[in-house]
Amino acid sequence: MLPKNKIDDLIEKHSLLEKELSSGEIDKKKFAEKSKEYSDLNEIINEAKKYQIFDKEKSELEKIANDSNSDKDLKNMAIKELEELDYIHNENERKIKLYLLPKDEADKKNAIIEIRAGTGGLEASLFASDLFKMYEKISNKKKWFMEVISISKSDAGGLKEVIASIKGKNIYSTLKYESGVHRVQRVPDTETQGRVHTSAATVAVLPEAEEVDVKIEEKDLRIDVFRSSGPGGQSVNTTDSAVRITHIPTGLVVSQQDEKSQIRNKEKGLKILRSRIYEYERQKQDEKRSQDRKNKIGTGDRSERIRTYNFPQGRVTDHRINLTLHKLNEFMEGEIFDEMVENLNLEAQNEELLNL
Repeated sequence: MLPKNKIDDLIEKHSLLEKELSSGEIDKKKFAEKSKEYSDLNEIINEAKKYQIFDKEKSELEKIANDSNSDKDLKNMAIKELEELDYIHNENERKIKLYLLPKDEADKKNAIIEIRAGTGGLEASLFASDLFKMYEKISNKKKWFMEVISISKSDAGGLKEVIASIKGKNIYSTLKYESGVHRVQRVPDTETQGRVHTSAATVAVLPEAEEVDVKIEEKDLRIDVFRSSGPGGQSVNTTDSAVRITHIPTGLVVSQQDEKSQIRNKEKGLKILRSRIYEYERQKQDEKRSQDRKNKIGTGDRSERIRTYNFPQGRVTDHRINLTLHKLNEFMEGEIFDEMVENLNLEAQNEELLNL
C-alpha cells in the first residue's frame, strides 16, 4: 500500500504546475523544465486520482454486495465490479510505484561501448567483430550515430578490441544491460570435424561523461607518449604520437594510438577516461546503497556470463532472466533486440519494486 501523502503530493504537484504553466509568468528556461515535469506527471496522474478514491469506491460497492436487502442482480454486479476495481487498483499501484522509482541520471546519456575478444583465440576475435556489427545495425535502425574511437584488428577480419561512442536518444538506458561476458557456441570455418567450439567476448557499456560530470585535475594525470605500432597505429610509427594516460587516484589507464596527432590521441583518451571515472564513481555509490542486496540484472560485473549465442540451435539465451529467443539470426541483425531490452528492463523494475 502506498502512503496516502505520496499520492496527495503527486496530485497537488500536478495541479500547481498546471496553474504555473498557464499563468504566463515563467521565464523560458523554467518553462521548459516545468513543462517536462508536467508532461511526466501527466503519464501517471489519472492512476493517482483513481488510487486516491479507491477506498471510497470500494466501501460503497461493499455496502451493496453485503446488504441482505439488495437485489440479487445488483449484488452480483457489485461483486463483479469489486473484482475489477481491485485489479485496476493493483495495476495503478504498480504504475505509480514505477513512476516513483529513483531515476538513473545516466539513462539519457550517450554511451561508450567497449568490445574485447575473450577466451577462444581467433574465433573469439571473430565473435567480437560479429557483436560490433550487431551494435552497428542496431544503431542504424535507431538512427543513432556511432563513431569508432579505437580499433585493433586480428587476423581473418576479427577484432581484438574496439571502442566506439554512440550518440542519440536514450542510448545508455537501451544498452546498459549489455555489459558482461557474451559467449558463443558455433562451428568455426576452420573446423574440419564439424565440432562446436565455445568462445567469448566481453562488452562494457559506459555512460558518456561530459566535462561537467567529471572534473579531471592535471595533477592527477600521468601522461606517457610512445611510438604507435600494430593495427590502428601502423601508419604513424615514425613519431611518438601514441598516448597512455593514467588517472593516479583511481589507477585507471587509457592508451590511445589511432590518430597521427598526439593531441587528438590525448583528446580521445581523455574522453574514454572521463567515462570510466564517471562509471567508477557510480559503481562506488551503488555499492554503498545496496550492500545488503545484489541486483541480478546488474550493469557492472563484466566478468559475469550474461548471454549465450548458440548458432547450431539458432537461439540466444540471456542467463539473468532465463529468456531464450529462437531467432538468433534476426537478433544478430538487430531486428528483435528491443524484445530482449524490454524483458531486461521489466525484470530490473520488478526487482526494484520488491526492494521498495
